[in-house]
Amino acid sequence: MPVERRQLLKGLAAAGIAGTVSSRFAQAQEQAARATRGLPAPRIKDISVIECQPAGVRLTVVKITTDQDGLYGYGCATFTQRADLVRPAVEKYLKPFLLNKTTDRIEDIWQSCYDSSYWKNGPVLNNALSGIDQALWDIKGRQAGMPVYQLAGGKCREAVDTYVHADGAEFQEVVENAKRYVSQGFRNVRVQVGVPGMAGYGAHQSGPAPKALHDKPLFESAYYMRRALKLLEICRQELGEEVELLHDMHERLLPNQAVQFCKEAEKFHMFFLEDPLSPEDLGYFRQIRQNCATPIAMGELFNSPHEWQPLIAERLIDYIRVHLSQTGGFSPARKIAILAEQFGVRTAWHGPGDVSPIGHMANVTLDLVSYNFGIQEYSPFNERTQEIFHGCPEMKDGYLWVSEKPGWGIEIDEKAAAKAPFTPGGNNLNGGWGEIRRRDGTVIKQ
Repeated sequence: MPVERRQLLKGLAAAGIAGTVSSRFAQAQEQAARATRGLPAPRIKDISVIECQPAGVRLTVVKITTDQDGLYGYGCATFTQRADLVRPAVEKYLKPFLLNKTTDRIEDIWQSCYDSSYWKNGPVLNNALSGIDQALWDIKGRQAGMPVYQLAGGKCREAVDTYVHADGAEFQEVVENAKRYVSQGFRNVRVQVGVPGMAGYGAHQSGPAPKALHDKPLFESAYYMRRALKLLEICRQELGEEVELLHDMHERLLPNQAVQFCKEAEKFHMFFLEDPLSPEDLGYFRQIRQNCATPIAMGELFNSPHEWQPLIAERLIDYIRVHLSQTGGFSPARKIAILAEQFGVRTAWHGPGDVSPIGHMANVTLDLVSYNFGIQEYSPFNERTQEIFHGCPEMKDGYLWVSEKPGWGIEIDEKAAAKAPFTPGGNNLNGGWGEIRRRDGTVIKQ
């Protein structure tokens, strides 16, 4: 030991603090030594699936446990409409493929898992792969002692601007709900109104149903179109110009009607119209762009690059709003954001209630690190969900704030999760959506 250091420690000992300083010095030396020599990369010891239903929505999370004590990670793999299929996809196919692999090669693991099924871009396997991918990012963040946003380049902004959902059976009910959100600090509101007697999207209905040739839920696109445009007119008048308006068309119009709707909505100066067309009708986006400047957001159902690449490259949309787990997780969504930035397209990731808090944290993380962030859909976390998922993103004055803890910053109480098991869907379809039909009996896209 150098003479100077011995003398310093003797002097500190006289003051009664040598032990503390010496201990901190030793810890610092050990930390530096670990950084220079490195530790063996963690290996995947186990992969398990956590299923829970804290508030009527079935959430699926993948947990990867490593061979290093206390090192594990969580990833969102939620697919509520076919929830029971994700667990076997993980346990019967991905787990045997990944056991004993190191956790440090996230991109390599994603590519090899993606290719291992041969048939690609399906929602079940993409969601299962998302759980693996996000769990690996969580592990890497925990290893580094950093939140994932730091590993992805750091913040571009302090917090994430959001929009909320105001609905109602009648126009004034929607307006009052929107005003309530504005009073809470939200600046962006998605508005939806019911269609009397019909199964519209995003709002409950009132009144008797028109006569139809069947007894199933009814929907006629022309009725919806007229009513939705009237809603936008009323909301703009009563909420003023400073509140940003959004509306979800949910792919329920015929393609030529969608073009007309977007054109007529232009005068309301909206933040965006959401999902005007189905993935099968993407060619009509050229007509929308040629006819109006209404901002368009698209992508909730996308799970293949062949769907989002043309829309981004041709600048046919303004916001890409894919569902992260549907596309395969954090890694591919990060690539989508980078691609979109080059073409002036901004992000608006899908953030409904049927995404686990892990998935929402992945959304917010991408929002922070992407220069071309646009807006984030927000769904509040109820008390029971927060009893299971500790460390959810925090909402303050319309902004979501990311966790500053390592990884995703979320811990799961697995005992609490076990007390909220999956139950069958209330419509006897185990969570699947039932059919909605036109008056003549033709089934519509949902």
